[in-house]
Amino acid sequence: MKKINFWTLIVFTMLFFGKSFSQSVVGKWITIDDETKKKKSVVELYKSDGKLYGKIVSLYPREGREENPVCKKCTDDRKNKPLVGLQIVRGLVWDGSEWEDGTIVDPENGKVYTVKIWRDEDNPDRLNVRGYIGIFFRTQQWVKYED
Repeated sequence: MKKINFWTLIVFTMLFFGKSFSQSVVGKWITIDDETKKKKSVVELYKSDGKLYGKIVSLYPREGREENPVCKKCTDDRKNKPLVGLQIVRGLVWDGSEWEDGTIVDPENGKVYTVKIWRDEDNPDRLNVRGYIGIFFRTQQWVKYED
């Protein structure tokens, strides 16, 4: 039986796990309005205690929106909190290929959805965000924000 060379093991490990490491979702992402297809906000995804969270860090101008909007339709601790700074993604856990078992709130209607998030394999500058209510779901694609 041959011994495995230390460097061979290191290279194998990097190749095997490299895709997971390169597919980090942490950072800033542009949300797109489902109806108008226009940029809506910038959400920053970050990790805390091994879980994934996200907050709105800026809003794109939109006709008819008040200057400093709040989450009027939220029904939990986010009710009447400013949208900028609002934590919309909470408590996702990494399952080895995607972030899941957390929640996301839609500030437009106040509804809270179960969510999972993963990088698009064909375009790493895109993030798939799928919200669920029971067996029904809707998937949005967020776009990597470049400073």
